[in-house]
Amino acid sequence: AGVAIAPVTSWKFYDTIYAERYMRTPQENPDGYRDGAPLENTDKLKGKLLIMWGSADDNVHVINSMQYISKLHGQGNQFDMMIYPNMNHSINGCGVRLPLYQRVLNFFKANLQQK
Repeated sequence: AGVAIAPVTSWKFYDTIYAERYMRTPQENPDGYRDGAPLENTDKLKGKLLIMWGSADDNVHVINSMQYISKLHGQGNQFDMMIYPNMNHSINGCGVRLPLYQRVLNFFKANLQQK
């Protein structure tokens, strides 16, 4: 079981100043960008997944999650998701932080306990 909160699913959707600092440009490191992108590796997903993000995230744009979810749907993968409307990358304020962590904890309890 795994939880992804505001995930970068493809480095092509992320701010180049951060990605290129460690990975160089996509032209210089195409294999690294491909191999390091969950979007390009959805066929390797095993187990349960909970994906969560804030709809107003201006750091990791919502396209990361939407493209990932679209690909998971196309492959028939099951997953859980939670969207926090008008929340930014930190997903805080309006009393959502504690329920977010509670949902993560409940997800792990439900999916990691021995049967």
